[in-house]
Amino acid sequence: MPETTLPAPSLAETVRSVMARARDDLAELVALRTVVGISPPDPFDRAADRIAALLSDAGFPETRLLSTDEGPKTVYARRPGPPGAPTVALYAHYDVVSAQDETTWRTPPFELTERDGRWYGRGSADCKGNVVMHLTALRALQEAQAHEPYPDVDLVVLVDGCEEPGDGSIEKVLRAHPDLPAPDAIVVADTGNVAPGVPTLTTSLRGMAVAEIELSTLSGTLHSGQFGGPVPDALTALIRLLGTLHDSQGAPVVPAPDSGTGTGTGESRPPRGLDEYSEADLRADAGVLDGVALIGSGSIADRLWSRPAITVLAVQSPPLDDAVPALLPSAKALVSVRTPPGSDVHRVHEELADHLRGHAPWGAHVDIRRVTSGPSFLADSGGRAHGVMRDALRDAFGVPARDVGAGGSIAVCSAFRALYPHAEIILCGVEDPPSHIHGTDESVSPREIASLAHAEALFLRRLPASRPDPRGSGHDAPRIPSARPQEDR
Repeated sequence: MPETTLPAPSLAETVRSVMARARDDLAELVALRTVVGISPPDPFDRAADRIAALLSDAGFPETRLLSTDEGPKTVYARRPGPPGAPTVALYAHYDVVSAQDETTWRTPPFELTERDGRWYGRGSADCKGNVVMHLTALRALQEAQAHEPYPDVDLVVLVDGCEEPGDGSIEKVLRAHPDLPAPDAIVVADTGNVAPGVPTLTTSLRGMAVAEIELSTLSGTLHSGQFGGPVPDALTALIRLLGTLHDSQGAPVVPAPDSGTGTGTGESRPPRGLDEYSEADLRADAGVLDGVALIGSGSIADRLWSRPAITVLAVQSPPLDDAVPALLPSAKALVSVRTPPGSDVHRVHEELADHLRGHAPWGAHVDIRRVTSGPSFLADSGGRAHGVMRDALRDAFGVPARDVGAGGSIAVCSAFRALYPHAEIILCGVEDPPSHIHGTDESVSPREIASLAHAEALFLRRLPASRPDPRGSGHDAPRIPSARPQEDR
């Protein structure tokens, strides 16, 4: 009998075949407590070494650990492509935020646990899940070499160990290594889908201005019974001052709409073409309690992605079980302003300081310290690489991709833009509303990891064919066709 040749597995099947390794890798990474600002260097070093080894095993002949004199190491890996191939960088980070009160977690935060089809643990979604997503895509392409050549791309992977502080420290690392190739496209895997199974590209990010405020009214602590009444208490003054940061509808008053840093006038350029976000979806995703009104005005999408937001992150005050009847001489708060896309974050800092000094009650002394300045970001969502990724997401998930903004800030995007002004920056990732990133019981869906890995592998296969003919205009060259043969799915 003649031999029967089995058909080559599809790329989706290959991704599924390596997903067991994805779970093992994520469990190993989640167990390493790479908590920014809290954990000692050892777990960071172990995580960097392990990620470098995993990338080497995934077919990257060059791996390096990059660093400056301070801070965790950045994992750098490269798989060179043929001459003239596009250079693509895949980015994620392995540092995480604190689990805070671990007793509030249903399962230990640094032990990957499966429940109801999701994997739970600190960093499972933000952002070790995206590290594993990259690895899964790369392994699938490596496995598929038995049937199809590896994509003609010069491929770089960057896994950051210090993203969460928001200071863009990777820019310092990369500037210290000018020998590294400049990418044509950068996939920043640090966002997510608007809903499970709905592929999403994030095309705008608000910036962030964080300031520490200290109000002082007295030279020392006083008995509230003896002096309360005419003598101003610093904590009470601080509460009144913080209350001036929003109007009666809950809309932020800083930055002012007519300042050039607000809702689209002057320097601010609000993103266009974003999908809407319904109030019902927002209330469900955010867990807003029945009867609690939303704040501000305008569409949900505008309030979340295009307009400023102010949050009081912390107030320094005596704990309830240690409170005494006293007037406090000083009080502190940490305030965050999410700035509109295109706005100048330094001007927002100045507006915030001017507002606070101008509204301090009872002549209280005000001291303001800038803590963080994170620039906003607008992607070139009509670029060639975005088009290829949008088609890849549609084919991997089976539904069209959505374009949305994000209320958060990702400082590395601005760092990449400063370093590589001609690179197209694509934002996507495995997070979704049930992930509860930065919160209790953070989780990730393995389906999102598999589907995003499939999409990324398709993107890497298709991008070289989408490049413009060097004899003609890049903007006029046709995009790669949407329909793909079965073996490319």
